[in-house]
Amino acid sequence: MSNIIFGPVHSRRFGKSLGVDLSPSGKQCNFDCLYCELAPAKTVDGYAAVVSVKEVTTALKSALKEHGDIDFITLTANGEPTLYPYLSELIDEINKFKGETKTLILSNAANIDDVEVQSALLKLDEVKLSLDCATQKCLQKLDRSHSGIDVENIKQGMLDFSAKYNGPLVIEILIVKTLNDTKEEIDKLNEYLLKLKPTRIDISTIDRPPAYAVQALDYEALLEVSHRFDSTLPVYITSRKKAEIMASSYTDGDILETLDKRPLTQEDIEVLLDEESQKRFQMLLENDKIKSVLTNGVKFYKKV
Repeated sequence: MSNIIFGPVHSRRFGKSLGVDLSPSGKQCNFDCLYCELAPAKTVDGYAAVVSVKEVTTALKSALKEHGDIDFITLTANGEPTLYPYLSELIDEINKFKGETKTLILSNAANIDDVEVQSALLKLDEVKLSLDCATQKCLQKLDRSHSGIDVENIKQGMLDFSAKYNGPLVIEILIVKTLNDTKEEIDKLNEYLLKLKPTRIDISTIDRPPAYAVQALDYEALLEVSHRFDSTLPVYITSRKKAEIMASSYTDGDILETLDKRPLTQEDIEVLLDEESQKRFQMLLENDKIKSVLTNGVKFYKKV
C-alpha cells in the first residue's frame, strides 16, 4: 500500500524523514483532540483495520531505496501509532534493515503506562510524546480522551519509561487558547516536567484547520507561555506562522534579561530583535556573555 509511506518531510530538528502511517485507511485514535487536522471520529482502544508488518516493511524498504539519504523513519498514524497491534515486531523488523537511519515515534502517550508499549518504544532511537494537559479535566476537554484513560497514569508511565530509556525523549505541548494556557494548567505542567526532565519540550499551537472551533495563540502569546515554565527546562517554540510582532530594539541589558527568563533559538532572535539589536546580541556572544547549547538538534542561546 503506497499510502503507508509519506514524504520525505524536511525538518530542522529531524532532517529528512520518511513518515510511516500505521493507520492508512483512516483515523483510529484513543483521542479526538479539538485541534486535530483530521475530521472528528469516535475514539477507539484498538485498530479495527490493520496493515501487516510485511506490508509496512515492504513499502518502507522500497521508499528507502528511492530516497537514499533519509535521516529518520518516523512512525505515526492517522490516529495513535501505539494502538498498532504489531508495533514491537515491526520495530524489530525495521531495526534489521534501517542501517544508519534513526527511528522516531510520534505518540499521544495515552498508552505509555503499558509495559508492553514501553518495551517496544525502548527499541527506538528517539521518542516524542504529547502532553497537552497535566489535569484530567483538561485531558477530557481538550484531547477528548477515550473512556478509562487517566492523566495520572500517563504521567507516571512517562516517568517509568524515561527511567529506562537512553535515547532523546521529546515532549510536545500544543497550546490552545483558553483551554491549556491557563495558570493552573501551565503550573501543573511545569511542576511535572521538572520531575520528568525530558531532553526537549516543544510548545506549539494550531497551524492547520482544526476539527473543532478552537483558536491558536500568536507567537507573542506562546513566548509569554514559555516564560511561565522554569528557565531550567529546555522549552522550544516550534510555531512561528503567526509571528506578526514587530522586531524591537533591545539594549545589552534587555537581551541578557530576556535570555535569563528563557533560552532562545536563532528563529526567536530574528523575530524579537531588530537589526541593531541582533548586532548587539552578536557582540555579547563574542564577548562570552552569552553561550550556545545544542539540545537534541536545536541550538539554544543562554545567558552565561
